[in-house]
Formats: sequence, C-alpha cells, structure tokens
Amino acid sequence: MKIFVLLPRIPYPLEKGDKLRAYNQIKQLAKNNEIVLCALNDKNIDQQKAFQALQPYCGSINFIKLSKLRILTGLIRAFFKGLPMQCGYFYNRQAARKVDTLIAKHQPDMLYGQLVRVAEYIRHKDIPKAIDYQDVFSYGMKRRRDIASWITRPVYHMEYQRLCRYEAKVFDEFDVKTIISQPDRDLIPHPKHEEILIIPNGVDHEYFRPRQEEKRYDVVFTGNMSYAPNVNAVDYLSNEILPIVWKTLPEAKMYIAGATPDPKVKKAASDRIVVSGWLDDIRDAYAQSRVFIAPMRIGTGLQNKLLEAMSMGLPAITTPLANASLGAKPNEEILVGNNAEELAKHIITLLTDQGKAAQIAQAGYDFTNRVYDWGKSTEILESEMKKLLTPNP
Repeated sequence: MKIFVLLPRIPYPLEKGDKLRAYNQIKQLAKNNEIVLCALNDKNIDQQKAFQALQPYCGSINFIKLSKLRILTGLIRAFFKGLPMQCGYFYNRQAARKVDTLIAKHQPDMLYGQLVRVAEYIRHKDIPKAIDYQDVFSYGMKRRRDIASWITRPVYHMEYQRLCRYEAKVFDEFDVKTIISQPDRDLIPHPKHEEILIIPNGVDHEYFRPRQEEKRYDVVFTGNMSYAPNVNAVDYLSNEILPIVWKTLPEAKMYIAGATPDPKVKKAASDRIVVSGWLDDIRDAYAQSRVFIAPMRIGTGLQNKLLEAMSMGLPAITTPLANASLGAKPNEEILVGNNAEELAKHIITLLTDQGKAAQIAQAGYDFTNRVYDWGKSTEILESEMKKLLTPNP
C-alpha cells in the first residue's frame, strides 16, 4: 500500500505522546508499505534533524508551516463555524491546498490522519481513509473544565461540547477508526463506538531497558511539562503528596524531568524537588531514580511514561484514571492510589521495603514486555487497512 500519513505535528523529537505514537507507527508500517508523510508544523524545530530521523521510513517527507497569522485566522473561522478550536488551530485553506496537491501527486491507496485535529483536511476525500482518535479529546476537555477557574470554565465547556459533536460527526466519515484504549473508546460520543479499533501504544524494550546506575533521586515523574495534565500532576505532587512523604522521609528527593516546563512547574523547584527541563536522553531520569510515579488526575489515554519506566525496571505508582488505560494489576504489577494519602503511602512503602519494590518492579517489567509491543499493535492497524483495499470474493 501507499499510505498518506497526515499529522498535526512533525513526529520528531519524541517529547510528546502523539509524536511517539506517530513515529513508531510509521516505522512499523514502512516495513511493508510506502509512506508519504505530511506533517503540519507550528513550532521552531530543527527540521533537518527531523528529516534525517524520518527519512529511512518515508518515501516522501513534507512539512507544512503554520504561521501565527494563519493559526489566528483558522481559530476565528472555527469559532464562527462551530468547530472545535483545536481543529481551527491546525486547519487553514493554504495548508489544505498543499495537502490536496500532495494527495493528487502521490495518488495514495490509503489516507491516515492522526487526531481529529487534522480531520478537516481529509474527511471528504473519496479515498479509503482512517482516523486515529488516539484519546477521547472531548472527555479530556471535560475533566479540564471541571477543575478550571470560573473565568475559564465557559471556554472549556464550549470546547467540550464542540469536540463531542465533532468526534461523533467524523466517525461516520472514516472507514477505519482507531484509539489507544478501551476506556477511551467507550467514551467516544457515538452509538457505534464499539466499532473503533483499539490500537495500543508500545514501548521500545531494547531502548528502554534496565540500567544499573547510581541513584540520585528517590522519586521521578517525566513528561512534556507544558502539557496541562502533567502540570496538574506536578502541582498535586508538590503541594499534596510529597508533604505527606516528607513527614516520614524528610530527605526524599523528587525529580521532575521533561521538556518545556510550565512556570507552575518551575515554581515547584526546591532543595528537595529538582526540575530538569529538556533532557537529551530521558532514560537517564529513569535510571537515576528509585521509584516512578504518575499521579494523573486529568487527561485521557495511555501514559507512555508508565510504559517506559516499567520497561526500565522501576516500580511504578499511579492513579485509577491512568491505570484504567494501562491495565496493570494493582498491588501486583503496579501500585494504585486514589488520593494523596494513598499515593504518599505507596511512595514510602517502595522506598523503605526493598522486597516489595523489587517484586513490583519485576512484575511491571514482565507486564510491559508481554503486553505492549509496537510491532504487534501496528499489525492490527495494517491488517484493517488492507481489508479495505481487498475486493470481497
């Protein structure tokens, strides 16, 4: 197959979950198919490095710059058309013409769009097409609305309602629909959401493997630190969870590792909380820490950070929200806490009970290696695409 892959971001560097998913799916799909990549770009990144990283897997690589003026115009149009603002941010007519030109030039067998953010570009094309919802954006927006200030709550509520309508609308316009996890699939606002294929993320187990290094930190949390759910998690850690831990273990040190830390994240830094910012190799953060925690209270989808930490042999702690997508066995493969007190207790347990920490770490490692594999998950997607192109007997 010749697959035209349309992304809202250039999938490199791999500091965001959607980039990680796109990069690894392209890498796997390229084994048996020709990939024509078209990625929108609203950031100043090193495009040459990105091109070099993607070139081994793509027959054609195309980046479309989204200027601030075009983004503003798109947002205004989306507001008056009743579209989600996320769609307006990534869609403009100039970019659409470039996408149309590329599709006409390459004549792909299949269109594959990542996230509803790009659906406007391809939803009306008369070519077999797939959309990766990835997460249920509408419910993620609802969770953000529920904790927002009274000033911003109406904005989040408007976006929540628009996303609900849009997620349901595009469902009927794509031949294949995919998503990361069953909990997210069941929240898609469409009566036939069970038709959505669950395509889980994977983890590169050869890359994220256990390393024996000196431990500089007791607890670590990683991720893109400008992403609202991660910012919220840091606030939860610094103001509610860690103060409880410090009553028992006053010397416990926390490592907040990840790109573009929000001012709220930077503010959390202290003599016992280290905020790193961008790391050239995120594995260093895992290898130098004893325990991993992902205290997620908002957001949707599978947390890649949990897969990476567990694959590197760290005992992990999270919330029911994050584990619902992960599917690890509580108290066997992972520790799950419902509130700050329970999460703090789990940290203390893993830092003071080496036997328990080793047991959780090994079981978590075995679980991720057994369940999460990019090759196996992408095979499901590729198989469904091929069915569309194979005539019925």
